Amino acid sequence: MSAVALKGTPWVTVRQHRRALWATGAAVALSLAVIAGLRLWDAAYPDRYVENGLWVPADDNHAYGMLRVAMEYAGVGMVLLPLVVGAFVAGPLIARELESGTYRLALTQSVSPAHWLRAKLLTLTVPALAAMLALMAIHRIGWGRVSGTWQLHWSDRGPYEATGIVLVAYVLLAVAVGALLGQLIRRTVVAMAATGLVTGLVLAVLGALRWDFLPVETMTGPARSDSDMLVTPEDSLNMGYGLVDASGARLPGWFCEPDAVPAAACRSDIQVTGQYADYHPAAHFWPTQLIETGIVLALAALALFAAFRVLRARHP
Repeated sequence: MSAVALKGTPWVTVRQHRRALWATGAAVALSLAVIAGLRLWDAAYPDRYVENGLWVPADDNHAYGMLRVAMEYAGVGMVLLPLVVGAFVAGPLIARELESGTYRLALTQSVSPAHWLRAKLLTLTVPALAAMLALMAIHRIGWGRVSGTWQLHWSDRGPYEATGIVLVAYVLLAVAVGALLGQLIRRTVVAMAATGLVTGLVLAVLGALRWDFLPVETMTGPARSDSDMLVTPEDSLNMGYGLVDASGARLPGWFCEPDAVPAAACRSDIQVTGQYADYHPAAHFWPTQLIETGIVLALAALALFAAFRVLRARHP
């Protein structure tokens, strides 16, 4: 027998959920085939030169458009993956056994409740993280071709998670939340729904707050009838722009049009002295990732601690 052969609770867990594990492997293989295939197909059509060093896909390169669509869906799928992992942990892995009472059999085999839960979580977390890392690597294959295009900016929802490390933290959070809610609810479907809701809520809240973790950088300039709006550095995330009056207060919007007559271009009741533009440079990507990852890992640790506390209280 191999030294790395699974025994006890891990072996039982793998046997119970082998179809889900095989399906996960098949999904990873299919993703690789689609993205790599489209990338190779796209490479068969040389880009055409436009002007000023700009190259664009050839008119008959249909593979590029299909690759872009595939990458958009891939980003959405990657964001939803922690919800799927958490729902699986909460439902089939934990709540179903508590609901049916089959967990009692494991506890009669000289296995402590803590060991039972720890073994089940580790057995499913390892392949989940492996699949996540594989999908992130596959995403990179297509990302190098379509990055920076419409809805595929580094700051967009989907590409931001899939090209960094924060998605790994969200998977760990989903596992911890699933372990906690699976024990508290003890109903398979309800536990799955609740875990997906909680994990999705954390994703949505932190996604809305992430660009407040670091202070924005600001550009300023004159605002006259002959001045243009400020242009932030290439590949930056624009967070807002507007005008500045004589008191230094910020005014939303663009009141002065470059081609308008000065008297009609700006409001007569406000003395406009300049304009501003707030933005996050591309260099803020990794610091933001690290801050958000730290927050999510802290939440995961709290949820996992609570899960084992609940287990200890109900099965001393």
